[in-house]
Amino acid sequence: MLNQRDFYFVRHGETDWNLEHRAQGQTDIPLNSKGRMQASTIPEKIRDVGIKLVCTSPLQRAMETANIVAENLGVPVQVIDELKEACWGGFEGTVKGKWYTDWMGGHTEKGAEAYGQFIDRATRGLNLALANDGPVLIVAHGEVYWAVEHATKIQNGGDAANCGVMYHEPPCSNHPSWRIKRL
Repeated sequence: MLNQRDFYFVRHGETDWNLEHRAQGQTDIPLNSKGRMQASTIPEKIRDVGIKLVCTSPLQRAMETANIVAENLGVPVQVIDELKEACWGGFEGTVKGKWYTDWMGGHTEKGAEAYGQFIDRATRGLNLALANDGPVLIVAHGEVYWAVEHATKIQNGGDAANCGVMYHEPPCSNHPSWRIKRL
């Protein structure tokens, strides 16, 4: 279950492995020049919403995105280890294929993190971020966004785009379920 707080979520900027459709997992891949440019566009999208803190995965692609945003907004960054991408063991660096759908279905290769354990860990990380005074911006990974979808029952309709900003509003008397707005 996710803390009932509104928040913003951004998937890190583009990396070379994104371009090659390679599974990054916890392999620490940096942003490419396009990814840095994407990250530099985020502050203008959220400048007026009052972000107080940027919470991020410790992986360098997310950290670099978070630092670009936080520096532009003049807010601190908090690293939350639980926001790391899933660990896919020996499949990291390969193109996603049958192994990936098998993993989502519950088949875990040696050295990889089980899908259910990953969702539980990522949800803990989201809740750690949401325990802070907000509004909070969470910078993490595409599969971490699955934990958001799982906990909120939001159907995003696809992967979180690199540096796409999504605002999440919890249920209230005006609407009984979570709502998402893309900025």
